[in-house]
Amino acid sequence: MELGAPALGGNAQEAEGLRICYKNKHDKKIVPDLSLVSMEQHFHMAEGEGEWSYSKNSRRQENFVRETTPIIQNATRDVYTALLPKTMIVSDLGCSSGPNTLLFVSNVINTIADLCCKSGEGDPVELQFILNDLTSNDFNQLFRSLEEFKRSGTSEQKGHTTPSYYVSGLPGSFYNRLFPRRSVHLFHSSYCLHWRSQVPEGLEAWSSEAQVNEDNIYIARTTPPFVVKRYQEQFHKDFSLFLKLRHEELVPGGQMVLIFPGRKDEDVYNGDFNKLFGLVARSLQFLVNKGLVEKEKLESFNLPVYGPSVAEVKEVVMQSHMFNMNHIKLFEANWDPYDDSEGDDVQDSARSGMNVAKCIRSVLKTLIAGHFGETIVDAVFTEYARLVTKHLEEEKTKYAIIVVSLKKI
Repeated sequence: MELGAPALGGNAQEAEGLRICYKNKHDKKIVPDLSLVSMEQHFHMAEGEGEWSYSKNSRRQENFVRETTPIIQNATRDVYTALLPKTMIVSDLGCSSGPNTLLFVSNVINTIADLCCKSGEGDPVELQFILNDLTSNDFNQLFRSLEEFKRSGTSEQKGHTTPSYYVSGLPGSFYNRLFPRRSVHLFHSSYCLHWRSQVPEGLEAWSSEAQVNEDNIYIARTTPPFVVKRYQEQFHKDFSLFLKLRHEELVPGGQMVLIFPGRKDEDVYNGDFNKLFGLVARSLQFLVNKGLVEKEKLESFNLPVYGPSVAEVKEVVMQSHMFNMNHIKLFEANWDPYDDSEGDDVQDSARSGMNVAKCIRSVLKTLIAGHFGETIVDAVFTEYARLVTKHLEEEKTKYAIIVVSLKKI
């Protein structure tokens, strides 16, 4: 089923995104199915501005937007100087509700202001920013942040005239067409393209194959090879579709800057997500042992994510024959978003464990609550913080981020 498509046929429970599963003819269970429960309608980062919200727990994402500023600036300059549009259309795909999308907006505004100042152009360009995310995103929080952004003058450079800019929101999945053909000059997406359009086909909660991954929720050492293949195939299918759709929407010569988690090791069993989400699986297993979660529910839960290698990303881009690759680079960062140190020692494992738990909770809460119920969320991430703390006492772990800049052929 395509992302956002309604469930067709079946009974009322199936139409609401539930499947009736049978272990045998006498044992009937109803479980959520992420292929039927539309991610577009129900999945989002943790809302608001509280302690557990995404807006308060997205510092690592902010750091990488800042670190990739030169790449964003180069893409903005190249598009503007080559095309000289009177109205430049720029879109941030997967903007979420935190401040990071406005940091990107500010980078583009300041880059254009600098170019216009140097050229002395009498008829300056106008900028139209279109911020996109799923329909369930907290757009209210985003546009409250936008008002503060405008009042603070964050986008203004000293001595430069800020170009006129306009900001609007566009709800919808980027695995669908979002814009008219040849209408967008620059796309940006940060920390989004690791999300798949759905749980890999055949691993949906209602499928008998879902349980072959046993107590794992992503790829682990005990994950069967055919399950790994399903994840890889879903990545290839989704990323190919994403490139095709954006190629249709970009003007000739338009560009994209994409930032997303991946993996450093070509061995798919040794990816960065494997450890991070492996500890989430162990936290859920702990609750199964306590009798707070049904084992069948854990066995039927698989995350709709995939962290590709640089080689996998290059392969899909080259096979598309739609884009030239200006730049691709892999960065590494500590698990703790507040730990900027370069060394191998963790100064405060307990604090770092809590920081990581808050970050992951802000991202996974809706998926965990949707499948297992809201009541276990606190217990899951309390145990997760404990496990991460123990892990960091033994090993300071990093995860990989891939940054790729593409130009439409």
